Amino acid sequence: MSNIETLPRVAIVGRPNVGKSTLFNRLVGRKLALVDDTPGVTRDRREGLARLYDLSFTIVDTAGFEDADAATLAGRMRQQTDAAVGDAVVALLVFDARAGITPLDKHFADWLRRRGTPLILVANKAEGRAGEQGVAESYALGLGDPIQISAEHGEGMADLFEALLPHVDAAMAEEDMAPPEPADGDEADIAPEGPLKLAIVGRPNAGKSTLINTLLGEQRLVVGPEAGITRDSIAIPWDYHGLPVRLVDTAGLRKRAKVSDKLERMSAADTKLAIDFAEVVVLLLDSQLGLESQDLRIADLALSEGRALVIALNKWDVARDQSSLFQGVRKALDDGLSQIRGVPLVALSGQTGKGLDIMMKAVTEARAKWSRRVPTSALNRWFESTLDRNPPPAAGGTRIKLRYVTQVAARPPTFVIFGNRTEDLPASYGRYLVNSLRDDLDFEGVPIRLSFRGGKNPFKDAPRGKDTRR
Repeated sequence: MSNIETLPRVAIVGRPNVGKSTLFNRLVGRKLALVDDTPGVTRDRREGLARLYDLSFTIVDTAGFEDADAATLAGRMRQQTDAAVGDAVVALLVFDARAGITPLDKHFADWLRRRGTPLILVANKAEGRAGEQGVAESYALGLGDPIQISAEHGEGMADLFEALLPHVDAAMAEEDMAPPEPADGDEADIAPEGPLKLAIVGRPNAGKSTLINTLLGEQRLVVGPEAGITRDSIAIPWDYHGLPVRLVDTAGLRKRAKVSDKLERMSAADTKLAIDFAEVVVLLLDSQLGLESQDLRIADLALSEGRALVIALNKWDVARDQSSLFQGVRKALDDGLSQIRGVPLVALSGQTGKGLDIMMKAVTEARAKWSRRVPTSALNRWFESTLDRNPPPAAGGTRIKLRYVTQVAARPPTFVIFGNRTEDLPASYGRYLVNSLRDDLDFEGVPIRLSFRGGKNPFKDAPRGKDTRR
């Protein structure tokens, strides 16, 4: 298990827009959570590995507490906050010192007191004299002295450390844990042998959060009929039959021309960052809407970033004329993504769970291909036979000589071909080599990087080399 799963949990709670996500980012040392002046940016609970001096714990960012009916979006968000508090060894109740104590702060404090989870009252934005009145008002909550901090500027972290220390130490002693060794970052982002990093992407309301909840077997993410509930990328550790997985739910991606809201632009940028850090991307389609041009743009984004890709037709349980729909989407994918043939296509229902094992089989197989290195002997045999079948063309009456090939990287598979006058090779021959690599060496559906290196033609001012990316 990774540290984030085994360490004591500390939940950050409070009404909307008091700086919870800013404090979360401060404690994890990275800008993982979206931060904006708009209230209610955070809707799902987000976890991160926090380090405060020599204290390590799992920090959980939550949605702003609102008193609302359980059937509403705000009510479903509150259920996520309730779950986070229930798992925590201590909760940080954050309020805005500059705004003072509001009726919602009082309501939240009463609710948390009834929950029985230990509480630490945190006065955020307490720098300067502007927060003095709010700090004085907070004593009326009956929660003792507030810890005065500025999450944005990092002030008051020593006081927060002292307040957290007994709770985290007690939980560590109870579980007989040893603190983790210091690290330079989240280990899940580094080692190839680590968890499978899987991002679920798609247009708004494709069912991404519902799919992840079904995979996890719990209502881990806020879902509902409203489009665009998820606003930032949420990474969740998961075990799939012994395989550690880091699942990432993302905000829906609309056409750029339709995105005018600042927060939606931030969400889209966060989704693109999640794609960049993923190993495999599952593009979820709504089978009732079929394949649209925006889906192809998202697929092309994942492939251009060199990620392994799986296409999943969701809501298959309510799809009509399934056979012709599947074949139609398959053909449209082959036409729209002609540069990479054979991207896996599966049908599933995130609501019922049908087809999820088939999706995960396609995901693990795609990751294996994406990570594979070809033995040198097999690569040389492929190179010789491919050149024999279709030799490089002659440019200006002189044949181009390609000498040897080497695989310089995996994830995605990356090859370099050396020869003379490679700058004169037409792009069509590069595509031929890439397609041959894919067909002959079992890289179907996987992005391949192929570049050429060779001597410069003294009679032309051509660049030294060129890349063919497919």
